[in-house]
Amino acid sequence: MVKVPNPWEDVEESNPWKDNDMPSRRPKMKKTFKPDGFDFKWSWGIGALVLMWLASGLYQVQPNEEGVVLRFGAYHDTTDSGLHYHLPFPIETVEKVNITQERSINLGVAEPTNRNDFTESHMLTGDENIVDINLTIVWRIANAKDYLFNMTSPDQTVRVAAQSVLREIVGQSQMMPIISGDRGKVEDETKEELQKVLNEFGAGIQIVRVKLQKADPPKQVVDAFNEVQRAKADMERFKNEAEAYRNEILPKSRGEAAQRLQNAEAYKQAVINKAQGEAERFLSVYDAYKQGKEVTAKRLYLETMEDVLANSNKVIIDPSAKGGNVLPVLPLQQINSRAGE
Repeated sequence: MVKVPNPWEDVEESNPWKDNDMPSRRPKMKKTFKPDGFDFKWSWGIGALVLMWLASGLYQVQPNEEGVVLRFGAYHDTTDSGLHYHLPFPIETVEKVNITQERSINLGVAEPTNRNDFTESHMLTGDENIVDINLTIVWRIANAKDYLFNMTSPDQTVRVAAQSVLREIVGQSQMMPIISGDRGKVEDETKEELQKVLNEFGAGIQIVRVKLQKADPPKQVVDAFNEVQRAKADMERFKNEAEAYRNEILPKSRGEAAQRLQNAEAYKQAVINKAQGEAERFLSVYDAYKQGKEVTAKRLYLETMEDVLANSNKVIIDPSAKGGNVLPVLPLQQINSRAGE
């Protein structure tokens, strides 16, 4: 049998891709190409993650807020409005607190379950009466750091402090001024004292205003209280009427007394002046008598007779008529009529 030569023998022997050579060449291609590309992608990914982590530290604080930066949970800094940066989590975090928002708490709004029960709104006054008070307190955050770190329950703290301060002020006041309209004094004193207490706590809270919504006697005693008020109103009315009568009578009596005193004083002066005049007249007459006794005595006699005869009815007949034919007639009727007058 003749062996035919294979034309591909030499080619197969010189072929670099023979089966016995493949295992040694293929691993070399993997080592030189695939591992280099894999490291390139991982480095870009890690870099992007690091950039994103660093960028997470940017934060924006609004104009009505304050930012409190915490480093590992402890206070580090307070920032105002604007764009800021802090070390990324978990190194630093930011708490944003609204410092302009007004918050309110109402005291004495809970109704009793039983009519004879009392609630937090019932307070004892200084004159040992009970008053039912409803109070509204409006507050806001003044210091974000103190607000976050010095109190665990701000609303409850403000409520308890307000109750304590209000009870103290009401306990030092009378019931009627609180009910009848003098509420501004209670509101101002409550606001001032409550602010002092919160400042001592370091609460970081500012009291904006305090409003006394209601101040009435309790429902349990409102009927008796109304009766007492009506009796007091009657007492005040009677008192005012008595004062009006007193104000009317006293000036009149004082005027009459002053008039009588003036009349008495005038009479006194008149009597004194008359006595002084009589004394001076007597002295002048006496001096004249010493100078001319006969003339003065005759003048005194004539003046005395003039005074005596001035008030008497008399008829004078001329003595020269005795020798004549004239018959004297006494007009008795005219004399009697004059005497009667």
